[in-house]
Amino acid sequence: MSDPIDFPLPSTIAVNGIELEVFEAGQENAGNPLVLCHGWPELAFSWRHHMEAFAAAGYHVIAPNQRGFGNSSRPTEVADYDIAHLCGDLVGLLDHFGYEHATFVGHDWGANVVWSSAVLHPTRVNKVIALSVPYMERGDVPPLAFIEAIAGGDSYLVHFNREPGVADAVFDAHPRQFLRNLYRSTEPTAEPGAGMALLNLAHAETPRGEPVMSESDLAVFVEAFEASGFTAGVNWYRNLDRNWELMSGVDPIVRQPALMIYGTRDPAVMRAPNLETFVPHVEVVDLDCGHWIQEELPDEAARVMLAWLEQQRAAEAVTGSAGHPHGS
Repeated sequence: MSDPIDFPLPSTIAVNGIELEVFEAGQENAGNPLVLCHGWPELAFSWRHHMEAFAAAGYHVIAPNQRGFGNSSRPTEVADYDIAHLCGDLVGLLDHFGYEHATFVGHDWGANVVWSSAVLHPTRVNKVIALSVPYMERGDVPPLAFIEAIAGGDSYLVHFNREPGVADAVFDAHPRQFLRNLYRSTEPTAEPGAGMALLNLAHAETPRGEPVMSESDLAVFVEAFEASGFTAGVNWYRNLDRNWELMSGVDPIVRQPALMIYGTRDPAVMRAPNLETFVPHVEVVDLDCGHWIQEELPDEAARVMLAWLEQQRAAEAVTGSAGHPHGS
């Protein structure tokens, strides 16, 4: 486990009708932006092991607490957390800094936002790195009905939508216990018994497996979610069907170079069987870890990402593309 890291101080940036709390490193590398997008329930702090490494490699690193998280704005309407808003926030960040396009790195929900940005705003995304969550084809039916038919009403994806407010209240009542039990290196959601697994996790007094972070790092997450609550982040999930509608008619092919990193012991995510069909320029890497890749294997994840970025940079030098988005 790494020692506690001095994390950059944030700035507040107005984008897309809201304010985002944004952390930066490598400002001296202006002109070579790399945007880090966290998942749920995470923060920009989830990238604490990697920001300086990316900066040392020549990138202007931009890590927002995305809408609903940390001290960023938390709109009250569920629809304000749909994929158009989430991707629009990232475009707004690029506009703020005066960047035409950037490399985007996302974990968990952040990966989904990055994939979506690549097809919704293809000229603004020049490369994609996704951890844990692959690009998923849209499908022919709204996702909630599909998930419910397969996994039933106890699936957290279904529960968040069919019983709004219930899970949020439980998480809000037990923030430290929930996060401590969730951030583990084994399979915390695969416990036996009836009911929604994440609620069981929030109620469990004894965690399973090994922690993926120090107590001092965990305290940063606990303090943030004690202050913000969990509802805004859960609202991202409450737009699954709305996002399906919004993506209708969008060219589904990710034409940018992409790196997909799976944790081979991730209990929360299924591999995409047809990833190369929709992301033809993807390279896939497997790491021996669970869902929290950048927490469990921070050094190895950094090595893989930086090596891939260097390969891309070398290829751009040969072709003269200078990082411009493919297919734009």
